[in-house]
Amino acid sequence: MTSLFITGTDTGIGKTLVGCGIAAALTAQGKRVGVLKPAETGCDRRDGALYPDDALRLADYARSSLPLETVCPYRFSPPVAPSVAAEQAGVTIQPERIIEMFHTIADQHDVTLVEGAGGLLVPLVGRYSFADLARDLGIPILVVVGSKLGALNHTLLTLHCIAARALPLAGYTLNHPTPATDDAITTNATTLANLTDVPCRGIIPHLSLSEDIDRDRVMLSEMFATAVDLPGLLG
Repeated sequence: MTSLFITGTDTGIGKTLVGCGIAAALTAQGKRVGVLKPAETGCDRRDGALYPDDALRLADYARSSLPLETVCPYRFSPPVAPSVAAEQAGVTIQPERIIEMFHTIADQHDVTLVEGAGGLLVPLVGRYSFADLARDLGIPILVVVGSKLGALNHTLLTLHCIAARALPLAGYTLNHPTPATDDAITTNATTLANLTDVPCRGIIPHLSLSEDIDRDRVMLSEMFATAVDLPGLLG
């Protein structure tokens, strides 16, 4: 049983795409992959229910048949931090419930991927953040770096937080969330490699997922099998 906590240097930098790619590559290898998105905000309401797009994408690419309540136990409409959205909705997020969901999923799968929301210090309830959840789960962290101006500072701050809290770290991946290119984007990979000894587990070009899950699953599984060091990432 192997697990990975996927966090990011910011919001909107490709955590879900990286999670989907890892899930697609591992399922193509015959692994049973479980996914958990503890809390998702910014959910659209469809047919009277909140639709957690990121969580459901992860489940699709992992070929998961687990119920939505297990894959994503907390779902909210406002696009704000989970603690804020929960307070507005009159809900108290319970970390122990999330931890219980994690163990339920992990017991049934070879690999379990847990995706946070935003960055590592985004609060879930009160001052309890995703960093605290990662600590309580006790699983290695993968940092998804969005290659853009500011990535160096955001990455080093995130890595410093992980080291200061003595959290297990699997490495980072450098993702390109947009097709844009500039001096920062073209130099981020080399500069980060010179600034930290934390291993880069892969560099991912700009990718856009469509509604054709079957086609994208093949594309992602092939891309991540070669572009990402999966054996190193999963220990």
